[in-house]
Amino acid sequence: MEFELTTEYIELNKLLKLLGWVESGGFANMVISEGLVAVNGDTETRKRKKLRAGETVEFKGKKVTIK
Repeated sequence: MEFELTTEYIELNKLLKLLGWVESGGFANMVISEGLVAVNGDTETRKRKKLRAGETVEFKGKKVTIK
């Protein structure tokens, strides 16, 4: 799966919500804090991590590449 950026970056919690992987921003923050999200293969706990083109995000068996 790919996500097309229209700005310089997107914050991790906003991406999870936008993709419909979580029901709300609060839930996105919770799963990130609990270490359930990986960016570029590493666990990411920064809720507002700025994601740029070329990075990958994984959550619950789903994977997206930022373009």
